Amino acid sequence: MVDRADLDAVARQLGREPRGVLEVAYRCPNGEPAVVKTAPKLPDGTPFPTLYYLTHPVLTAAASRLETSGMMREMTERLRQDPNLAAAYRRAHESYLAERDAIEPLGTRVSAGGMPDRVKCLHVLIAHSLAKGRGMNPLGDEALAVLADEPAMAGILVAEQWR
Repeated sequence: MVDRADLDAVARQLGREPRGVLEVAYRCPNGEPAVVKTAPKLPDGTPFPTLYYLTHPVLTAAASRLETSGMMREMTERLRQDPNLAAAYRRAHESYLAERDAIEPLGTRVSAGGMPDRVKCLHVLIAHSLAKGRGMNPLGDEALAVLADEPAMAGILVAEQWR
């Protein structure tokens, strides 16, 4: 069960009631929720393949900014050129699917964020890295390394973890 205070905090962050929250998957150093783990299907039965959902407004704004910078296009190109990076990203995808399907299979090999062949959402990749820790999703880790030293991230990220 998710604590009501956490759900209220996430609702304030999102500006709406959160749906399908199973747990807080990452907290800022001050204890504030920043990533939630969501059910593969929402309460109304709608499939929701995004297992980890970024909720903290500073992080979501930073992810959006990185997306507009061309980072996703550059990462996707690197996936095509670097077999080691592609293999690590595929492992992140497989882990994501296994964890989601252990909760409730959706009957699809689609995960989230463009995995395993491209990058289409840094929000998902950053949320995945924050939830699972450094080393699980190489491209989420890279995005967090870019953000780690930004003054706006003080109190949200432990910068040393992502450098």
